Amino acid sequence: MDHLNPPDNATELSLFWTWMGDDGICRTKTKPLAEITLKEAMENSVAVSAFYKNKKFPLLVDARNVKTMAKEARKHFSTNGRETKITSMAIMVKSPLSRVVGNFFMGLNKPKIPARLFDDENAAVEWLKTHLL
Repeated sequence: MDHLNPPDNATELSLFWTWMGDDGICRTKTKPLAEITLKEAMENSVAVSAFYKNKKFPLLVDARNVKTMAKEARKHFSTNGRETKITSMAIMVKSPLSRVVGNFFMGLNKPKIPARLFDDENAAVEWLKTHLL
């Protein structure tokens, strides 16, 4: 099952589509060949936070289309040093290179919330369901 096809009601940003799933898991998908700077990272965080309704939620990130991500954007996405509305983050990767980049992100920025890399969407969703409040 594809949990990462943006529905018609998804919020479309410059480099992302972001929406809340019926299962209480927020999703964000990068557009093809996305070159993410701090500006786009912050724009997406505002969109994700807009789904907050007195209850934090898990986030499924489809990073398979990312071409580049600035150091400042990686730091912002780590949620360190800022308030966040999310309980956990699953990041979808597809290639050995994106997995290396993902592991580098996780090692350097050490997100303050539970975060894992996945190449299987169903496994990512099942793990995120354990972080629903």
